[in-house]
Amino acid sequence: MGSKLRAVMVGCGGMSREWLKFLQPMEDVEIVGLVDIVEASARARAEESGLEGVFVGSNLSKALDSTKPDVVFDITVPEAHADVTITALEHGCHVLGEKPMADSLENARRMIEAARRAGRIYAVTQNRRYDSRIRRLRAYLQSGELGDITTVNNDFYIGAHFGGFRDRMEHVLLLDMAIHTFDAARFLMGADPLAVYCKDWNPRGSWYDHDASAVAIFEMSNGIIYTYRGSWCCEGLNTTWESDWRIQTSKGCARWDGGDLLVMQRVLSANGFHSELEQVQMPETLIADKAGGHIGVVREFLDCVRAGATPETTCEDNIWSLAMVLAAVESSERGERVEISV
Repeated sequence: MGSKLRAVMVGCGGMSREWLKFLQPMEDVEIVGLVDIVEASARARAEESGLEGVFVGSNLSKALDSTKPDVVFDITVPEAHADVTITALEHGCHVLGEKPMADSLENARRMIEAARRAGRIYAVTQNRRYDSRIRRLRAYLQSGELGDITTVNNDFYIGAHFGGFRDRMEHVLLLDMAIHTFDAARFLMGADPLAVYCKDWNPRGSWYDHDASAVAIFEMSNGIIYTYRGSWCCEGLNTTWESDWRIQTSKGCARWDGGDLLVMQRVLSANGFHSELEQVQMPETLIADKAGGHIGVVREFLDCVRAGATPETTCEDNIWSLAMVLAAVESSERGERVEISV
């Protein structure tokens, strides 16, 4: 492997522009190809980004045979992820793909097996995990200062006027956004899902065609109960995009607004009707082990490709976050509790 990792980007819609903004300045990556089902889109992105002499086309196999890349960045729609990823893996490439991992668990399993057969990395861009604030909070909770996590509650309320395809999507909140929060919850709790009961609906006044609000109760490993309440058509009093969190523990409670507000209390004495509580501060010496958001995901992936290591958002872990989303949708459609497995 040379001094620079050769990369092909698949999917040249609006998101690819953001990817190229941070990929092009990276000195150890060279974009050698752009692929899109609409070749004109790939050509336009190449011209806009000043990428001269790169492969531009609509045939991924041809691009891979022509450019011999080390890595493939998959920025296509979820329905295309399986075909793109498996093709890239079979050509000996490592793959970093956009979330969600796939459009079904069956396809996700096929992708995992393809990565195992190829002996290559396939990871997913769950960039919320690379927020330094949630990583510091997780590290503090793991220290045991507040005891064991027993219950985690999420509130996500955003009035998002996207226009375009999201306004037409079924289960739009669960399928397009909730995986970010579900994956962050798994990360924070250090737990995986066992079962869920979910209801999603479209409230009056919504500008979406289908269900844009949801409530879900997850049974997690380690005996934790995790609840999610969310809406993408809530006008006013919006939360952050990272959600509002309340983490109940055996010795206290923590509340994080997804931004810079973190409040924690710990039981000092439990002799009265109400326990005597003390405020707890995050130690200033507690430094996040990883950070950088989207760039942080990409940076770790590239470093792992070079070192032969495993990134945090590897497919074998991320399938559990996808399973939470798909099980929540199934529960809402069936109107009953659904057990979760991968």
